[in-house]
Amino acid sequence: MRCRVCRGPVVIELRQHNAAFCQDHFLKFCRDQVERTIHKFKMFEPDDRLLVAVSGGKDSLALWDILHELGYDTTGLVIGLGIGDYSEASTAAAVAFAEDRGLPLDVVSLKDTHGFDVPQAAKATKRVPCSACGMSKRHIFDSHARNGAFDVVVTGHNLDDEAAVLFGNVVRWEREYLARQSPVLPAGQGFPRKVKPLVRLGEREMAAYCVLRNIDYIVEECPMAEGNKHLAYKDLLNGLEVESPGAKRAFYFGFLERAAAAFADAADTPTKDDLGRCNRCGSPSAGEICSFCRLTEQAVALSPRPAPNPNKETSTQ
Repeated sequence: MRCRVCRGPVVIELRQHNAAFCQDHFLKFCRDQVERTIHKFKMFEPDDRLLVAVSGGKDSLALWDILHELGYDTTGLVIGLGIGDYSEASTAAAVAFAEDRGLPLDVVSLKDTHGFDVPQAAKATKRVPCSACGMSKRHIFDSHARNGAFDVVVTGHNLDDEAAVLFGNVVRWEREYLARQSPVLPAGQGFPRKVKPLVRLGEREMAAYCVLRNIDYIVEECPMAEGNKHLAYKDLLNGLEVESPGAKRAFYFGFLERAAAAFADAADTPTKDDLGRCNRCGSPSAGEICSFCRLTEQAVALSPRPAPNPNKETSTQ
């Protein structure tokens, strides 16, 4: 087997594309797929300031590397979630990546800035950890983007992630979530624009990209995600992909092109007139107190500690 472009030695075969590539042309393929996605969905402009949400995993670090290679103005943001050794390793991988490439990275500790961590929040709310984790990350990404005057928040959700989320939403016919099943969430009502440039690439491609670019990343899944239905949906779709290469791509993009518009009116989003500001943190909120501040109140009450410092952040250049 030879590279589809130059007929050189192959490093990876992509059955869903009926193609194989050498190292140089595979890396170019990944960059081209990201650039194509950015332009097709009008995600951002060349002079926009991008806040890249990084976790220390392969997807976010590969995306940051690609965006930097494409010449975009990027700053990383990694959040210490307090999930034991996993969070420490995640932060360390993001810091090492930024330092090796001379890229700016902001480091925020959930415990230091808000007085609690994810395990504590899960215990206080008696809900699955992923719920508290997701809410906390969204709040910090949003507030950091507003305070830092970033134009866009960029996340490393890949095709496997988005196809699994879509599958779960279709299984339960979650109309509100299906209405938001898009690689671009527009800015509005005080929230920044959020985009997902990796939706044409899967986990296997991102892992290969990191190996070929010498990017060290954490391999372990979050220990608190065990039993998450999202992972089960991924396994189901991976099995389908083995039997029918390209099935995930056809499923996800088929929905965007032929079905998404049918759910547009189901988005349960408050109008601009409905949204005020949280009395505690100033974030956009439909009530006097936003959901994140209510979560903070519950979690901190479980284990009182000195008042958190929301301005305590560190950066590496």
